[in-house]
Amino acid sequence: MPPSTMYCYTCDSDEQHRPLTALEKAWLKSQTRQKNVEGLFMCKAPSCRNVRSGFNKRPYDPVIRIPLPD
Repeated sequence: MPPSTMYCYTCDSDEQHRPLTALEKAWLKSQTRQKNVEGLFMCKAPSCRNVRSGFNKRPYDPVIRIPLPD
């Protein structure tokens, strides 16, 4: 799925978002203990990397940011 523009809560603006990769999904599952993280997206802004769902701008409190790959 190509990146799409959605509102980012932490950037406070419309930003490009992309679906999570398999490694990012595995990391998020270990952090949240959720079994299904398929509907989540990550903000592509370099300093952000905030996670959101398609409908929920802020699904986690505090916000969860995907770490940069090694």
